[in-house]
Amino acid sequence: MAEKALVVGAGIMGTGIAQVFAQAGIPVYLADAEPAIVEKSIARIAGGLADRVAKGKLTPEKRDEILRLIAPAAGLETAAETGFIVEAIIEDVEVKRETFRQLDRYAPAGALLATNTTACSITRIAAATARPEYVIGMHFFNPAQVMKLVEIMPGLATSRETVDAARDLAVRLGKEPVVARTEGPAGIASRVLAGLLNEAVWVLHDGIGTVADIDASMKLGANQPMGPFQLMDLIGIDTHLAKTKTLYQTLGDSRYRPCPLLQRMVDAGYLGRKSGRGFYDYRQDPPVPTRLV
Repeated sequence: MAEKALVVGAGIMGTGIAQVFAQAGIPVYLADAEPAIVEKSIARIAGGLADRVAKGKLTPEKRDEILRLIAPAAGLETAAETGFIVEAIIEDVEVKRETFRQLDRYAPAGALLATNTTACSITRIAAATARPEYVIGMHFFNPAQVMKLVEIMPGLATSRETVDAARDLAVRLGKEPVVARTEGPAGIASRVLAGLLNEAVWVLHDGIGTVADIDASMKLGANQPMGPFQLMDLIGIDTHLAKTKTLYQTLGDSRYRPCPLLQRMVDAGYLGRKSGRGFYDYRQDPPVPTRLV
């Protein structure tokens, strides 16, 4: 089996995960339904590495080596050349299941099939393949090339060998893995965060505090490195909303009932940093809170 990887999905998370593989010396293909997005994502990686070179944090030689290891995939058929596959597409379980059906056609026997999902069922995704024992959750955190944690979550049919292989891969990628004892919606960190972030939006919606004041309160009072609204803008408002909806539908717990403000923001195209405006307006320097309520 080839010592190569395929990352499916060239959004923020997929791009970061591809960079992580390359930085660990593993050749990686990056795939997306829109090939033009892949080219832009690789250019974004090159730009980030160039910044690190300029700051003296990376040598030009190491930058060139990393970039040589990243290539656009011809399509999901490229899975046939790889031993590690990580899916990082939209948080829609049916779309993920269809992707894994296709990957099952091409991936070699014994290949690790991982999903970066935060809220979709690993078991349900795995059931779309003829080899559910090789399917596992490997949740990287944003930005993947910086954050140390990788949460590993088995589905009902995931084998112990696959869990061990995923843990070993995470360590090889320079990450610190935490293995969930059993499958649960959103895992550990994201489930805890979902409740916290959703409550922050409700506090804003109810007029108790402003975006800036709530962020300041959590940074100064809870010692968080960034406020909840800054974090949601980084994650993507649409991504956070999809995760919260899934938790609410799956658990029926009112703690995860999405605040209507989130849906209005998504409808307006206020998706966070990636769209230029979310809870903060990034079209200004420095960013200022967006008027929302």
